[in-house]
Amino acid sequence: MVEMSMIAKQLEENKDLYLLAGMGNRHGLVAGATGTGKTVTLQVMAEAFSAIGVPVFAADVKGDLSGISQPGKSSPKFDERVKALGLGEVAFSGCPVVFWDVFGKQGHPVRATVSEMGPLLLSRILNLNDTQTGVLTLVFKIADDQGLLLLDMKDMQAMLQHVGGAAKEYQSEYGNISAASIGAIQRGLVSLGQQGGDCFFGEPALNIEDLLQVDEHGKGVVNILAADELLRSPQLYATFLLWLMSELFEKLPELGDAEKPKLVFFFDEAHLLFNDLPSVLQSRIEQVVRLIRSKGVGVYFVTQNPIDVPDVVLGQLGNRVQHALRAFSPRDQKAVKSAAQTFRANPALDVEAVITQMGVGEALVSFLDVKGIPGVVERAMICPPHSQIGPITPEQRAVIVKASVLAGVYELAVDRESAYERLKGKVAASATASAPGQPGPVAPAAGGPGWLDTAGTALSGVLGGGGNRRGDTVVQAMVKSAARTMGSTVGRQIIRGVLGSLLGGSKR
Repeated sequence: MVEMSMIAKQLEENKDLYLLAGMGNRHGLVAGATGTGKTVTLQVMAEAFSAIGVPVFAADVKGDLSGISQPGKSSPKFDERVKALGLGEVAFSGCPVVFWDVFGKQGHPVRATVSEMGPLLLSRILNLNDTQTGVLTLVFKIADDQGLLLLDMKDMQAMLQHVGGAAKEYQSEYGNISAASIGAIQRGLVSLGQQGGDCFFGEPALNIEDLLQVDEHGKGVVNILAADELLRSPQLYATFLLWLMSELFEKLPELGDAEKPKLVFFFDEAHLLFNDLPSVLQSRIEQVVRLIRSKGVGVYFVTQNPIDVPDVVLGQLGNRVQHALRAFSPRDQKAVKSAAQTFRANPALDVEAVITQMGVGEALVSFLDVKGIPGVVERAMICPPHSQIGPITPEQRAVIVKASVLAGVYELAVDRESAYERLKGKVAASATASAPGQPGPVAPAAGGPGWLDTAGTALSGVLGGGGNRRGDTVVQAMVKSAARTMGSTVGRQIIRGVLGSLLGGSKR
């Protein structure tokens, strides 16, 4: 079994605590009150995975995690921790890092198409009720049936306007389409656009494979999502990470129990994922968390209280690091008791009392052993990271982004023909046909070249060979994005993930 760096140390018995690489895909939880050391723990764990060649994806909600890209340095507090743990001389080093940003300001832009997101996830971002979600699902269904691609926000707005204007025509086949629901969805889209939805929805869409890189030294790349601005739109933040987890589940092949994970995914501020979550969506999240392990992906939830995570999901999180909790309110006291009961008991430790007494950097730790059995909970000190604690400068970030192998691949947005252009052209053709003396619109010849034929030609000429991401042009990125959008019925049925599908099934 691949060995990982030590995560923490139990001082009284001088016991080193390791997270086993082979158990890294069994998921985990890092919990604790604000200021107790969760971010540093996340950093130490990310370093350990990167060192054995496992790529990492983590949301950086405060900007502090960016320091993992730089070697650390000595300080009185650092030296004191090293001495207490008996670590000897520390070799400072940073990790290979790729920065991402939905808004494209602090990293490479991250985009997804509206179609990939699907009606279920989009309805959560828009905070729609059941009736409005049903109407949105019909809009997606109509777009699928008519072969209209929903890629960006203006495609969605055009489709809503089209369906709203022709609601009576669609009623017999699809059911009642309420004008009030159409209006509510449109207002939600306007609000989402103001929060950054226009930046997120579009092409070239993120290729999941770009999150699975390893550098020339065999270290896993740490993908850091700049989430400080994104967190101002908590629904968009939570749904984006949920979509990403769903895409990993859908697109990665079965791996089984490997000697190390294929990717480790840290979900910070995890409570935002489960706030006001519809029951149908929660059941699918539980399904993804339960099954994504077989794809070699470990999911680690980072939150303040363990009770923020539903019991069914919490039961899947085998590796636990619990920092101090404060018991100032009845809810806090419930969280303390709940956290204490989820650990494998240690006769020498009063867990419920210790949780409220630990200092910064201390934690209750329980990792899975080689048989997948939770270890007895230990009170331990978290090891200091080898990389810089705290954020890097904007200048340092800019240098890393510019030097990335992905530089230039996602920076320029592409706007190919989709629902907006098709519907706009249809309206223009109708207006021309209605003018006196003008011929009617000419229907395209059956079997004539369409966007699928163009994409097929482009695929053979543009994609050629090679997996060098730096060599990808904007056109190549667009064509690859188009290829990922094609469904099994020659592109007419737009594919969607298990969390974004119309019927809740997997991609066909």
